[in-house]
Amino acid sequence: MRFTRAGIFCVATLLLSSASSASAEPIKLRLGSLIPKNSVYHRVLLEMGESWKKAQNDGSTITIYTDGSQGSETDMVKRMRIGQLNAALITVVGLYEIESSVSALQTMPLMFRSWEELDYVRERIRPAMEKKFLDKGYVVLLWGDAGWVRFFSREPVRRPDDFKKLKMFTWASESEQAQIMRAMGYQPVSLEPSDVLPALQTGLISIVPATPYFALTAQYYGPAPYMLDLNWAPIVGALVVTRKAWDSMTPAGRDAMRAAAVKYGPQMRAKARSENEEAVAAMQKRGLQVARLTPEERAEWQKLVENLNPKIRGSMVPADTFDEVQRLVTEYRAGRTK
Repeated sequence: MRFTRAGIFCVATLLLSSASSASAEPIKLRLGSLIPKNSVYHRVLLEMGESWKKAQNDGSTITIYTDGSQGSETDMVKRMRIGQLNAALITVVGLYEIESSVSALQTMPLMFRSWEELDYVRERIRPAMEKKFLDKGYVVLLWGDAGWVRFFSREPVRRPDDFKKLKMFTWASESEQAQIMRAMGYQPVSLEPSDVLPALQTGLISIVPATPYFALTAQYYGPAPYMLDLNWAPIVGALVVTRKAWDSMTPAGRDAMRAAAVKYGPQMRAKARSENEEAVAAMQKRGLQVARLTPEERAEWQKLVENLNPKIRGSMVPADTFDEVQRLVTEYRAGRTK
C-alpha cells in the first residue's frame, strides 16, 4: 500500500511538472488583418503587443500581418481554426464566419444615424454577443469601427435607381447580399478587397462602398472620383484571440492584454472616426467630388431601405438580433427627445 501511494505521488508530481513546463512555453502569437501597415490600427496593435510581451516575460512573441497578407477575412478565420493564426483584427465580414448575430452592427443600412447610436446599441448587446464568441472558441478583446461606408463611383450617382445601371463591388464571402441586390435589380460583382482597385481601373466595377480612410489609402478616389455623402452603414470590427491561445497565456499576460484593450479600444475608435473625416478633406484636395443629397433624394434612399429590411431580416441578420437592434435604436432616440 505504501509503495502504491508513493508511486501515485511520483506520477502526479511528474504530471504537474510536465503541465507547468508546458504552460511556461513561449507563445508565438500570430495576428492577421486587412489593416494598412503603419495605420492607426496597426500602431495600436503594436503597442498592445509590447505590453503583452512584457507581462508574459517568457520570450513570447507577436507577429502582426497587415494589408491582407494572410488572405481575405474569411481566409483568416479559416487559418485561426487550423492554428496557422491565433488572433485577428477583422470586420463583421470575417466575424460573421464565427457568429452570425454580429452582422446586426454592420449589415443594417441607414439604421444608425450617429456614432452615439452605434455605441449605445453595441454596449447593450456586447455581453451576450461576446459569450457566443467564447462558446465558439474565441475571446473578444476589443471592439472598433473604421468609419461610415460611403459610395465611391466612376461617374456621378445620387439616387438608388442610378446605381442599377452600374456594377458594384460586393465582398466575395457575402453571397446573401449579392442575391438580394440582384433580386432588387442591381448588378453586384463579388471580389476580394485586393482586386477592387484594378477592377475600378479597368471598368469591371463602377461603384465601391468603402470608408473614406480606406478609399484614401487604397487610392480608390483616383478611378472613382465621386463620393455620395450618405452614411450607408458603419464598418464595425473586433480583435479576437482563439481561446486556445488565450488559455495558454500567463495570468499576467491575459491581464495585460485586457488592460491594453480597455485603454486602446476607445482611443482606436476615436482616432479612426476623426481620420475618416480628414480623409474626405484630403481626397477633395486631390479632385474628389462630393455629392450632397437633397431631402427628397435622402427620402428615396430611406424608402429603399424600408423595402430592403424584410429581405435582410432572417437572412443576413438573425431575426431576433435584428429586432433587438431596432428596439434599442428606438429606445435611444426616445431618450434623446425627453
